Amino acid sequence: MHPEDQSASFPEPRPEVQRLRPAVHGGPDYAELCRLGLSPGDVLDFSASTNAYGPPPGVVEAMAMADVTRYPDRHAIALREAIAEREGVSCAEVLVGNGAAQLIWLVAMAYLRPGDVAFVVGPTFGEYRVAAQLMGAHVVEWRADESSDFVPDLSALEVALKESGPRLVWLCNPNNPTGVYLGAEAVARLHAAALGALWVIDEAYRPFVADAWPSVHLIAKGGVVLLRSLTKDHALPGVRLGYALAAPSVIEALARVQPPWSVSAMAQAAGLVALQDRRHVAHTIGILRAEATALRDALRAQGWRVVPSATHFCLVEVGDARIVRDRLLREHRIQVRDCTSFGLPRFVRVAARRPEENERLLSAMEALRCRPGR
Repeated sequence: MHPEDQSASFPEPRPEVQRLRPAVHGGPDYAELCRLGLSPGDVLDFSASTNAYGPPPGVVEAMAMADVTRYPDRHAIALREAIAEREGVSCAEVLVGNGAAQLIWLVAMAYLRPGDVAFVVGPTFGEYRVAAQLMGAHVVEWRADESSDFVPDLSALEVALKESGPRLVWLCNPNNPTGVYLGAEAVARLHAAALGALWVIDEAYRPFVADAWPSVHLIAKGGVVLLRSLTKDHALPGVRLGYALAAPSVIEALARVQPPWSVSAMAQAAGLVALQDRRHVAHTIGILRAEATALRDALRAQGWRVVPSATHFCLVEVGDARIVRDRLLREHRIQVRDCTSFGLPRFVRVAARRPEENERLLSAMEALRCRPGR
């Protein structure tokens, strides 16, 4: 008998890993497209809530010119300085990451211990739960009610926060997938209900909100981390680039658990150029807001229930989200976000795109409108 034929006992993954259910995300499923004989370019994607007008001029060229023969600056100093100047904070209050998603994991790794309570205001982005569970934390999810269009009952939420005694609170504002945006007074009221917790406020979609209130002052409290993305508004999801704003002690803790060279040379080059061009983002997002309003109105006119949203994406009640997503992809080469993974199996999420693309979605939705089971 050969040695390789002998049975051997290997270590099992940690129990937290074995129990883990990975989060589901929008964007193309490349394996699914391959099975269908499609490429990403064949599909019109309404599932990824990015800027449909593309990145600012010069970003792609900057990435092409990046020196990939050397290791990138592991501390991303130039990019952090540019972000600090833009946000009116010090460089010590900025950490750049491989997308906001990596920063979520860094917070969980740095601050959560087995048995800690991680409080999630839902329904919301699934990565908060997964990151917390992997650290062995107990996740308490408080869910806003559908009958209120998912706007949280602040009094009930305050009570839940006080009763759970969380070490960490995840709040997505504006929220993904509901598009609900809480004002400054509401956030301050909720924060007061759990002052002893570290609050992580995910503001990845904040640039798409008209008249968003200034929130950077919150990090002065010491127990607040703001997460922001450079890939949503700047249309760079393939680059993976986000940043955290927090007190220097919090940034230092996150940096300790961040893998080295998390932000590539190309991503740093893209970020530096993107930050210099505010006009492109402001102009295109202004157009997207108008297009989002028109798209929601047109969907309602077709007879669909559309949940009010402060962003360029919205929830649409369609009956069976899995069936609708599948039919749109197979019959119309259109992808929407099935919200079953959010606990919303009757809803899909769609993000406004360019006018001619929105018209294509509307035509497809009209074709599905009278299908059985809706």
